[in-house]
Amino acid sequence: MKEFIVTKNDAGLRFDKFIVKICPTLPSSLMFKYIRTKRFKINGKKGEISTRLNEGDLISAYVNDEFFAEIEPKYSFLSAPYNIDVVYEDENILLVDKKQGLLVHPDKNEYTNTLIDRIQHYLYKKGEYDPKAENSFAPALANRIDRNTGGIVIAAKNAESLRVLCDKIKYREMDKRYLAVVHGVPKKKSDILEGYLEKNEDKNQVFLKNYKTKDNKTIRTKYRVLQSKNNLSLVEIELLTGRTHQIRAHMASIGHPLLGEGKYNKSAEDRKMGFDKQALYSYSLMFDFKTDAGILNYLKGKKFTVDKVWFAEELFGKDYIKRLGE
Repeated sequence: MKEFIVTKNDAGLRFDKFIVKICPTLPSSLMFKYIRTKRFKINGKKGEISTRLNEGDLISAYVNDEFFAEIEPKYSFLSAPYNIDVVYEDENILLVDKKQGLLVHPDKNEYTNTLIDRIQHYLYKKGEYDPKAENSFAPALANRIDRNTGGIVIAAKNAESLRVLCDKIKYREMDKRYLAVVHGVPKKKSDILEGYLEKNEDKNQVFLKNYKTKDNKTIRTKYRVLQSKNNLSLVEIELLTGRTHQIRAHMASIGHPLLGEGKYNKSAEDRKMGFDKQALYSYSLMFDFKTDAGILNYLKGKKFTVDKVWFAEELFGKDYIKRLGE
């Protein structure tokens, strides 16, 4: 018989999922039988397959030692580099400046060397993440941005922080600002754009209309022009709604597509200029908490920015930073 204490990161995990973690070689059919026959108990009592565990619960396992044998794990994140650009870090969260061209999560073409792989490897090297010591949780991203968009991405180091962050993002208690370079000079120096967005899943593309249908969603995008030069404009953008490709599609719809953007803009000339990725960067993040944030309350009102947005400096000089405060 062996006993296990449910940790903070395992709180909320289903009973059968926890057993899979502690007895990796136990066949599923036998596991379900052992749960029914009380060979697995929660605090000395019978547990149901769907029972959600609480921190501090005592799990007793009356099974043969062979089922506790570890399957030697292969951690894919170890094959990724561990160099990341840290904007801010504490015991709960990590803010990373993701460079353009890097995926945040694996897809069908890229299985390793994504941002989350690099973050997990970074924390592993620091001794803050040990996969063998965790029954279920792994450092995870609370938000994501496109491969060809750069900027701040939030990672959670523990399950409680991830739950809080996802909740705050859902209820828009984060203030995120973007810098972008668009073609042309908008007539209005600042404006709130409104429209209705519909996504085509097959093409991974969105379409905007000026009227509501049952299939589209309302979008609102706020922008202000910081500087214009050589028929290009540097703009700061705030998403008042958060939809797929919202900035790229909305700015293109008013005749000012993003420099280097290929899906909603003919970018052949942009590529000749050396811009093969959209000039879009999530440069600023403020924790604008309006409700209790639990263990992350200390972040309320704090603002973080990246050190430099390369395309803004290259096209408009270092003075672009001064414009942000105007």
